[in-house]
Amino acid sequence: MRTLPRGDWLGGWGRGHAPPCGEAAERRDTAPPTGRRSQRRGWRGAGRVSVEPGPSYGSPGPHWTYEGPHGQHHWPEGHPACGGRSQSPIDIATQRVLPDPSLPPIRPMGYDHPLVPTFSLTNNGHTVVLALPPTLHLEGLPRSFAATQLHFHWGHSGHPEGAEHLLDGRRAPAEMHVVHYDAERYANASEAQHHTAGLAVLGILLEVGDEPNAAYANILNHLGSVRYAGQTTSIPSFSVQELLPERLDRYYRYNGSLTTPPCLQSVLWTVFQQPVYISAAQLEQLQGSLYATAVDEPSAERLEDNFRDPQDLNQRPVLASFTSSPQGYSTGEVIAIVFGTVLGCLGLFLTVHFVNKRLRQRPEDTGAGRRFQGLLPARGFR
Repeated sequence: MRTLPRGDWLGGWGRGHAPPCGEAAERRDTAPPTGRRSQRRGWRGAGRVSVEPGPSYGSPGPHWTYEGPHGQHHWPEGHPACGGRSQSPIDIATQRVLPDPSLPPIRPMGYDHPLVPTFSLTNNGHTVVLALPPTLHLEGLPRSFAATQLHFHWGHSGHPEGAEHLLDGRRAPAEMHVVHYDAERYANASEAQHHTAGLAVLGILLEVGDEPNAAYANILNHLGSVRYAGQTTSIPSFSVQELLPERLDRYYRYNGSLTTPPCLQSVLWTVFQQPVYISAAQLEQLQGSLYATAVDEPSAERLEDNFRDPQDLNQRPVLASFTSSPQGYSTGEVIAIVFGTVLGCLGLFLTVHFVNKRLRQRPEDTGAGRRFQGLLPARGFR
């Protein structure tokens, strides 16, 4: 098992990795888009573009969309960092990750009791954003990272692919990102996004299950109040902890970027192995409730297919906080099974060996052979 130096998983790029921001990519061999992509114009709200992380941070810049003349393959023209060599999302090849069980479990603090009566929910024209208070923070990282917001990426109605990160080439129906900033070094996310490892984002893959998810209903049931870009509403606060998967100790870790312009390469990514399940009806709510245009625009355009294509890894290491184990077994159980199997095989081998040796003995070496030999005449008798 290979373990990288501690500095690599703390967010430092180290030798052989690109510095953050502004570096043009030498080549852009990315996977082709999956499914139909919207040709929408996008919403510029109040003269500025709202970037992926929402109203809490971002920077003004050229208009962008996911497809068309301002689509993702043109992002580097107006946002140079989008052409860098440490971009996100990526396709995580699970057989090529580097196991590092020393990576600690993610420990959300204050997530279950946000200490505020309401949350602010906003449609920023690119996604729906839930603002989070800084009383929510993460442990299990090198410093204290305070929450700023969460948002979603999804496909379109009838198409079950909309996540940004892929696992072995497979795209989940949707993905939630919970964004945090280094509160020990920076005053807010707007400042932190310009510095290496200034941001820490949790990636949660959403799959379709049989039952509705009550925690996600706290958000999805209010999408009708922010149908158009620029609309904001207040919703009752709830336990954000319940939005996360149960296994916070099993995740993939790599250095990357924001997945929308300005694509700053300042993100320490944690993508959980275990998905969270929502119902098919809830996925339809996410895919079909929102518009990318403002309420007063003459033609309404659906807010859908808001995911970026996977980016080149460019020699970046991807760590796993766990070693590969068969589904349903812990690492200790696997070791016990392997050890027991080896001992069983050894015992069987020894048993077969001694039985076979016994059967091959000459008759005269046994008691019956010696008695029979005593009845024979001496060798010299003719």
